[in-house]
Amino acid sequence: MKKLLALSLLSGVVFATTSCNDDDDVMVPTEPTMVHAFVSSNTSSMITTMDITDMSMISVMQKSINSADADGIYYDGDRDEILQASRTNNRIDAYNNVMGQGQSLNLQASSTSDFTNARGLTVSGNRVVVAQDAMDNDPNGMNRLLVYERTAQGFNLLNTYDVDFNLWGIRAIGENLYAIVDNSSDMVVFNNFFANNNGMIMPTKRVTVEGIVRTHGLWYSTQDNIMVLTDVADAASDTDGAVHVINNFTSVFNSTANGATIPLSSQVRIAGSSTLLGNPVDVAYDDASKRIFVAERANGGGQVLVYNLPTANGNPAPVYKADVAGASSIYIHAE
Repeated sequence: MKKLLALSLLSGVVFATTSCNDDDDVMVPTEPTMVHAFVSSNTSSMITTMDITDMSMISVMQKSINSADADGIYYDGDRDEILQASRTNNRIDAYNNVMGQGQSLNLQASSTSDFTNARGLTVSGNRVVVAQDAMDNDPNGMNRLLVYERTAQGFNLLNTYDVDFNLWGIRAIGENLYAIVDNSSDMVVFNNFFANNNGMIMPTKRVTVEGIVRTHGLWYSTQDNIMVLTDVADAASDTDGAVHVINNFTSVFNSTANGATIPLSSQVRIAGSSTLLGNPVDVAYDDASKRIFVAERANGGGQVLVYNLPTANGNPAPVYKADVAGASSIYIHAE
């Protein structure tokens, strides 16, 4: 089933074009940036897409796929292709013709089934990384990072790395990989990640993020040098989630010793009843609009929540929200 909805923002958040006099320092873009958001679900055989040109009107579409339970998601604008970590089929699925108007996405290629309980997915060049989070009821399960090569024909498994901590969100920045340490308030980085040999690997650095109970999602902006993290806190609660922003991230991270803590004084935190954050399982950030996009799993059966980039701690309401059943992962692509 395809749904095309014109959704209005909460009052007071519409972009407007403002005339400027010669004394004005701020230039207003004459053409809006097109932002596409892509959302996985772990309860429906749908991928939700959002096309955003004017924040007062957002087109939302749902297209059927071959997986009823999925997590990590990525969009390749050059190929017009979505890559998704299927938890139903334990593989990477590639769907093409994403911007077409059909009711379902075309399954173009799939990887071999090499993982279970997939969480994050990230891409660096033609390399695709999937995070496998070990399950308690799977005696053969490992916390594992798997690297595939995306080829014209499909996927080739290149490397399999084991780690000694639970995984969730991951993000590749060039040759380095940032990863969430699930069931903790920690994050790690693997420098020169893709140069590792198969087997057990150890992170280059592990740090604790003060104020976080249980972190899940992460997104690093190279343009703005901002790291955005989510805190699901108690997974049974739909009121205790938070989003943390670390500005000047490379400086903050590099000055934090291995095993040390990034203090709250180096962060901006939003949380509270107005935010609607309960279990924010994933996050994305748009450099152009300075907005944070959150996949919220607990409230309303699943939602996408959008916030202006906060400059101070607080309890802001989202500037936009939409129901997305089972929202489990989010990715944005700007044109």
